[in-house]
Amino acid sequence: MINLIKVSFSIYFLLCLFYSNLILTSVEEVVVLGDWKEITPDKKDASIVLLGSREIDDQAFNHFEELTYLVPNLNFAASDSRARYFQIRGIGERSGYQGTPNSSVGFLIDDIDYSGQGGIATTFDIDQVEIHRGPQGSRIGANALAGLIYIKTKDPTKEFESKGRVILGSYGRKSIGLAASGPLKINDDVTYRLALHKHEEDGFRKNIYLNKSNTSRKDELTSRLKVNWEIGDKTSVKLLLSRVNLDDPADIWTLDGSLNTLSDRPGMDSQKTNSFGLNTVSQFDGFNFQSLTSSTNTDVIFSYDADWGNSESWHPYVYDYFSETIRNRETKSQEYRLLSNENLRITNQRIQWVLGISYLEIKETNFKKDDGNYGDPSDSFGPYFSQSSSSSTYKSENVSLFGSIDYSLSDSLQLSIGLRREDWKANYNDTLGDEFEPSNMMNGGKISLIKNTKNSNLFASIARGYKQGGFNLGLGLDSLNTNIIYDPEYLLNYEVGLNTKSLDSKVRLSAVLFYSDREDQQVLISTQVDPSDPNTFSFLTQNAAEGINYGFELNVDYEINDSLNIYTRIGLLETEIKNWNSRPDLEGREQAHAPKNSYSLGLNWNLNQNSFLRIDTTGKSNFYYSDSHDNKSRSYVLTNLSLGYQFDQFEASFWIHNLFNEYYSVRGFYFGNEPPNFEDTLYERHGDPRRFGLSLQYDL
Repeated sequence: MINLIKVSFSIYFLLCLFYSNLILTSVEEVVVLGDWKEITPDKKDASIVLLGSREIDDQAFNHFEELTYLVPNLNFAASDSRARYFQIRGIGERSGYQGTPNSSVGFLIDDIDYSGQGGIATTFDIDQVEIHRGPQGSRIGANALAGLIYIKTKDPTKEFESKGRVILGSYGRKSIGLAASGPLKINDDVTYRLALHKHEEDGFRKNIYLNKSNTSRKDELTSRLKVNWEIGDKTSVKLLLSRVNLDDPADIWTLDGSLNTLSDRPGMDSQKTNSFGLNTVSQFDGFNFQSLTSSTNTDVIFSYDADWGNSESWHPYVYDYFSETIRNRETKSQEYRLLSNENLRITNQRIQWVLGISYLEIKETNFKKDDGNYGDPSDSFGPYFSQSSSSSTYKSENVSLFGSIDYSLSDSLQLSIGLRREDWKANYNDTLGDEFEPSNMMNGGKISLIKNTKNSNLFASIARGYKQGGFNLGLGLDSLNTNIIYDPEYLLNYEVGLNTKSLDSKVRLSAVLFYSDREDQQVLISTQVDPSDPNTFSFLTQNAAEGINYGFELNVDYEINDSLNIYTRIGLLETEIKNWNSRPDLEGREQAHAPKNSYSLGLNWNLNQNSFLRIDTTGKSNFYYSDSHDNKSRSYVLTNLSLGYQFDQFEASFWIHNLFNEYYSVRGFYFGNEPPNFEDTLYERHGDPRRFGLSLQYDL
């Protein structure tokens, strides 16, 4: 009832503003940057949500995780300090992988692939965030079965500009960011942009055993340098160097559902990623040539107190376990593209095309160390100590050929066809005796028919996405064990959509109906081999025979006047696991982390020439935490508010996140972790409580 009141209040407030007597003005044009070519959203044949820099800055958001609430049919699984894994339309990983890095949701920042590493996505000096919902089989390939998250940071400028931002908030939040951009004095054809950002906060959990309030703190540093060089009129070179350092402890899980932890050995969730990107574009008569080169080097320390307690909380039992994984991942990527340009369009207005080849190499090493002991006072032979360690190496190579053709059947009707063929090979071995050399040849693509009129775009499409197969660890090399290897998953997605503008482009509406067939659906099942040892918690991936995902997505933006903009985003989703021979108990059930309803409502209101008000209300219905059990989250509604004042280049704002202090959960596990009986129990990780603060920004 309380949630309904909050939603009703928000809708009522928006409707009152909607029907107020205000003068209409034009809407600023935006373009989609995550495709092969820049295009306005109303011309796309897909479901896309775009978030601009103002939407990010005005609410003092610091990480992409906070933006996910604004996008219906986008969810995340928060097992660690920062969310790494995301789900689009109910499809995507929820936990750390064992063996094969295998993402369903692509994650690109400035065209560098960070799929499965979304934790580094800090949001200072961001230009635009795009959520492409639906398979990107021809655009990205194996990492984008469910969709693509594309983040574009701000580019160098030809005129000097700079900005500084300071944020102070509750729970010890302190953030400072500086950015400067402009041409080099020695050569106006070379421009640069340097951005530095430091973020610290104590976290909202308290370790009452250690009497500390910072065992889930954030200590994050982002540095980025961009240099653009215009070589004559036909060649440009873009260089990117970045470093993201997340030094975040991970004292997250509690036994009683409170925000008070009891661990005596808090863990870490640190990540250091160095990135290099070099993009070159050369124009020729009829086509452009693009070269995209990138590399990343990532060091991760992931550790946790596996028993979540201490000697006092478990007394008279001895129960103490700890796990640590040290990971290094190196990636190298090279992509070449040929794209038709305006010169070709002048001579042949009916056809545009893209042709390319890409290569991605991943090298990863893992060192895992577990230790612990368990003792029951009734057992005179205890306690029992255990210690184990293992190391593994993984290498994979993806080679893809891709292309697309846009053919104008008439002045208003266009046929678009995209195809991709991908060859994936991997090699894995570890000190426990597991060795694998899997390989898959996969095909994906998209065909769409687009009807364009003066103010609208109607499209129908069929797209095929895919993700590679893999292997399960710790099952032995028995060839009769059918659970060792799992096959690639394919998704066939059907969409019908409408993009339209009215009232001289003041109202923009996009609506999409989608239906997805999942073939050989990969489903993650968790199990605990030894109830008394939480370090034996492992995951098993299997291919269910099929699954279906279908629903509806609606985006409405209304620019009422120079002072007021309101928006509505709605996502409806139905999912089902079908025909799973090894788990008939799950047949017909909804898929995990796939809420049926999600929405975002908001307004941006300039109260007068100097002050503004920003409000957004987001909500999700309940959803299953896992395919391993039937426990669900509770539905929730969150409201954020920002009230600011602007004067010349200076801006100050007071912001509140989770205004009504909603107590909600974003992840859940169901297993035994409490001696002596180790009864299966639901443990939930709760989202951020109400937070507030002050943001100061200066732009020059």
